[in-house]
This record gives sequence, C-alpha cells and structure tokens, in this order.
Amino acid sequence: MKASIKFILLAATVLLAGCQSMDVTGRARVDGIAATEEQYVSTDQPQRLGREHFARANYALAERYFQAAVERTPQDGESWMGLAASYDQLGRFDLADRAYEQAAGIKGNTPQLLNNRGYSYLLRGDSVQAELLFRQALSANPDDAIIQNNIALVKRAKLSR
Repeated sequence: MKASIKFILLAATVLLAGCQSMDVTGRARVDGIAATEEQYVSTDQPQRLGREHFARANYALAERYFQAAVERTPQDGESWMGLAASYDQLGRFDLADRAYEQAAGIKGNTPQLLNNRGYSYLLRGDSVQAELLFRQALSANPDDAIIQNNIALVKRAKLSR
C-alpha cells in the first residue's frame, strides 16, 4: 500500500512538472517553444520592458508594458511619459495627451515632459505649438542638446514649407 502511494505521488509530480529542454542551438525551450528573453524577465518589471521595447522601436509592445506599469503604480510619472511617447509613435495623439496630463499631474511640467509634448505636436504637424513647448523646455534647461536639436527640427520644417 505504501509503495502504491509513493508511485502515485511520483507520477503526479512528473505529470505536473513543466518540461524544459534545450534545442539544437543550446537555447532553452519551454513546453516545446524556444524561450525568449521576456520569458526570463520577471513580470514585475513592466517599466523596464517598456523602455527596452521603445528603444527597439516596438511601440505597440512598449505601450503594452507601460500600460501595465501605470496600472500597477498609478503615480509612476516616468511610466506615464513612456506610455505617452508610445502613443505618439503609434499615432494615438488623443491617448498621448491624456497620458501627458497624468505625467504632468505627478511630475509637473519638467523640461523632459515639455520637450516630449513638443515632439508630439511636431509629429502631428503643428510646428507652432511644438516650438512653443520646446522653447519652454529650453528656458528651464538651456544646455539640453536634445531640446536644441528639436528646435532646429522645427526651424527646418518651417523652411521646407
């Protein structure tokens, strides 16, 4: 009787265990599917994943992770900014405006936020509003090369008309 209970427990353990093996390239496989970097990253890091995907121009995935980050921590101004920038790149300016408002409510109108909002208006084709926001950002942080470059972009856009 004892042997049969041990056998049942052993069989249940084997059935419940996840199968992980290596493929021919030496990469781990989980349930027959090649494991990706995301499968090894703890799911409690959505902001980091959002930044990584944004940097790789995977804006839809960036939006997904930044959305998860703000749902988890609604007072995370950086994640709201990342979400807004992701929406900008996806052309969802209505949602970007809402996310920028959330970020401004948390962080205030920082030079980075003003710059990002200016870039949002530049993407929309509103160079007047973009330049206004870039100039506000530059007055708060006059040595920022990114803001200076964005002002140069606005000037070039005006000259090409």
